[in-house]
Amino acid sequence: MKRIQALILGMVLVLSCLYAPLKVLGEEEQEEQQSEQAVQEEAQAEVEVSAPSAILMEASTESVIYEKDADTARPPASVTKVMTLLIIFDALEEGSIKLEDEVTTSEHAASMGGSQVFLEPGETQTVDTMIKCIAVASANDACVAMAEYICGSEEEFVRRMNERAKGLGMENTNFVNCNGLDTEGHVISARDIALMSRELITKYPQIHDYAMIWMENITHTTSKGTSEFGLTNTNKLVRQYEYATGLKTGSTGEAKFCVSATGEKNGIELIAVVMGAETSKERFADAVKLLNHGFGKCQLYTDEEPSEVQTVKVEGGVADTVSVERAEAFSYLDTSGANLNGIEKKVDMQKKIQAPIKKGDVIGHIIYTLDGSEIGRTELIAGEDVKKAKFIDYFIKSLKKAAI
Repeated sequence: MKRIQALILGMVLVLSCLYAPLKVLGEEEQEEQQSEQAVQEEAQAEVEVSAPSAILMEASTESVIYEKDADTARPPASVTKVMTLLIIFDALEEGSIKLEDEVTTSEHAASMGGSQVFLEPGETQTVDTMIKCIAVASANDACVAMAEYICGSEEEFVRRMNERAKGLGMENTNFVNCNGLDTEGHVISARDIALMSRELITKYPQIHDYAMIWMENITHTTSKGTSEFGLTNTNKLVRQYEYATGLKTGSTGEAKFCVSATGEKNGIELIAVVMGAETSKERFADAVKLLNHGFGKCQLYTDEEPSEVQTVKVEGGVADTVSVERAEAFSYLDTSGANLNGIEKKVDMQKKIQAPIKKGDVIGHIIYTLDGSEIGRTELIAGEDVKKAKFIDYFIKSLKKAAI
């Protein structure tokens, strides 16, 4: 009897040893397969870019969605003209030039090779036409003519370009000319191209009106007479990609094929920069891959509503309250697929603010959270000055109260 019990017990032990590991291994294998599947899906979700340098940036938040060797300084070719156009629009905003101004082409400007609209020495075109020549046909001669018109010389214009680049945090950039012709030391990184492109399209969105022109004629009027010249956009995405909004192409022997491509879909504006592609076709294919990747992955939350708190009490001031304004709209870019309807916001502000207060002083914040974690904040600022109260101010206040 004992032998039979021992035999049965032994068989149970053997069977448990055989099947229990199978069950554990089955669970482990299932988890491993799920993990591998998740990795594969993530890998498939990522975009493959053939060019050596690229970056994808969301314009409103400056969020980088994808990058590949984005900080290596390379020859940018005519993508340089993004900064040239930025300086031109800066001058327009400052009022130092106007769109209807007539710009005279110098011998130096007319001598530019590469992409050009064949401006002749002494020929005049309006600033508006020059911008079209630069943005649409990538005209090197028009770039130099505008540089000389704004700054007196191309050298001074280039100095301003580098100064502007420094102000935008473009750390891997050095401009030597205003048109992007191959010149020793004239380099920029993909990230820096995205930064200057972002500045141009967000500060001067009217650039899209120029960048999206497919074909247009300009008129040359010289001593030889009048003739028409056709501009055709070098950015084929304008016709081939439904979400395209611009911006600038470039190609030279050293730079190969480059593009800063902008696009917009469902309120999301993206900047795809590609540098050093082997062919024009690969350049545009990479840009489309990047833009499609971004549009498929991004969702944007924005809040432009006025502050819920309209005023806050002032202590020790000539006024009892100060108005509250938000410094700027809030934007949050999500690439994880989160439910943005769950975003909550709260005002963080003292009940009383001590005088003196200057207009624009930060007096609080709107804090945004998602699933209990802070995702960002925006500043609340004073809407006007409030001076510190003096004895006479307190005396006047007491008289007013007594009169009431």
